[in-house]
Amino acid sequence: MHQKRSYAVALVVSTLVGLLEVALTVVVALLYVQTQPPPDKGPDWVEIGADLVGTVPLIGFISFLLSLVFVLPAVALADLLGRWLGRHAAWWSAPLIVAALLTPPVFGYAAYNDTQTRATLLFWASATASLSLGALIALPRGDRLLGRVALWGTAVVAGTGLFGGLGLAVGLLPAYEPPRIGPEAMTGTWVDHTGNTLVFTADGRVTASGVGGRSSHDYPDNPSPSCSGSGTWVYEGGRDVWAQKVRVDIPGCGWPAWGVDGTAREPRIHQHIGDPGSGEKYKLRKASGGS
Repeated sequence: MHQKRSYAVALVVSTLVGLLEVALTVVVALLYVQTQPPPDKGPDWVEIGADLVGTVPLIGFISFLLSLVFVLPAVALADLLGRWLGRHAAWWSAPLIVAALLTPPVFGYAAYNDTQTRATLLFWASATASLSLGALIALPRGDRLLGRVALWGTAVVAGTGLFGGLGLAVGLLPAYEPPRIGPEAMTGTWVDHTGNTLVFTADGRVTASGVGGRSSHDYPDNPSPSCSGSGTWVYEGGRDVWAQKVRVDIPGCGWPAWGVDGTAREPRIHQHIGDPGSGEKYKLRKASGGS
């Protein structure tokens, strides 16, 4: 005779699965960020961590509501089908029930807001997969189900972070590195987000047009004048791709050496701006077809 199901336990298990899915997504996203070029402004990891911790209660509440509205009915209906069709019907029917329960609100909302069909289908499929996992994990009956889910779920999240970090360290995952640009790639026009330019020529000359300016309106505490003029430039390869620099000497432009980032397809050079340690960068990108 089967143990009587505790739907309260099923609800708690499904809620926990939702929290673990979010935690796993955060870990995977953090690992993915390490493979991408850095943003113009470096992230404040302390602030991000505090925000993530602060949103845990909200995420838990949302997971609880979704479990209550979609997962718990799916488990109950799967139990009912199991009694009618045989006990093996429960596991395969749960995802189908979740998909059916999600269909009216998702597609109703999409129709009302004229959402693109592709985006709607992707959201519906991902939501079905996520909630179905909670339903499938909550289906087994047993007094220690919650403990097993907490233990193994935490192990999966921690293991993903650990092995992902090791993969980045040993090169199994492609951690981001700046492209090796070389002096040949420097020649041409480099432009900032407002259209100001640095034009490098192969004979070591460079011409600046409005580069590096920050208005007192946009930066009242730390404005800086734009720089225009002509001078010389030198590319320094350094010991590795992280150490390569571009030194630009233009009278009246007191720039430190420019750093290199971006990608091989779209290289960038940058200056650190703002307060020390802010991580904010002023970037120029190689203009398309610029040579």
